[in-house]
Amino acid sequence: MTEPKLRIRGLGKTFHSDKRTVEALRGIDLDIALNEFVCLVGASGCGKSTLLSIVAGLQDHTVGEMAIDGDPILGPGLDRGVVFQSYTLLPWLTAQQNVEFALRAAGKDSAACRAIAREHLELVKLENFAGHYPAELSGGMKQRVAIARALSYRPKMLLMDEPFGALDALTRQQMQSLLTQIWEEHKLTVLFVTHDVEEAVFLADRIAVMAPSPGRIVQQFDVGLGRPRHEDLMETPEFMQMQRQVHRAILDAARPQAGAEA
Repeated sequence: MTEPKLRIRGLGKTFHSDKRTVEALRGIDLDIALNEFVCLVGASGCGKSTLLSIVAGLQDHTVGEMAIDGDPILGPGLDRGVVFQSYTLLPWLTAQQNVEFALRAAGKDSAACRAIAREHLELVKLENFAGHYPAELSGGMKQRVAIARALSYRPKMLLMDEPFGALDALTRQQMQSLLTQIWEEHKLTVLFVTHDVEEAVFLADRIAVMAPSPGRIVQQFDVGLGRPRHEDLMETPEFMQMQRQVHRAILDAARPQAGAEA
């Protein structure tokens, strides 16, 4: 069998404080194949963002193991690009300079930084805004800069935590279409957290549903819709049926008995 790009086995996370102990994640097993697009969905508080943060190396896990291409994940690394809901751009740098900043951290020389940053701003259709500062950009534009920055140093995986959650409905739909276009043209391995079922069905090859208390994966769906994907796909019976199935699974997982101990 082909080694998965990302392999997670028996992952658990427990938070300790003076007042109480909270088991946030338990027994997470997940494989993501090369160039596969996987969405994590579930009710608020089920641990989606915690799991993604652990994969990014931004939080420690309590038990279990993770590996990318067979190499253990021991902390943050340039093999993973991360995009959050907040844009995390440096306000004193232009769009071009924000992308270059990440490339310099990856050890690229000045000429390479300029060329690669320009290439990736073109990829997200912002070449005409390379000299603009974040305060001069719309929310969707800022997120496109963040995506260009995350892709610029050629990570093995792209990790996205509700990246379009703060955008208005129209801009969000435009960003979803742009992301699918980038994925289809350049092939990326993506782990994407969202609370929006329609978004998950539109973007993903596979959807993993998480239940809370403690957070765990309880069901997975192969989306099975053709590519390339366009907005009119959302009106098809197949799309709406998959959306209903995933939504029902989230509701079932969030019921109190779904997290009860046997």
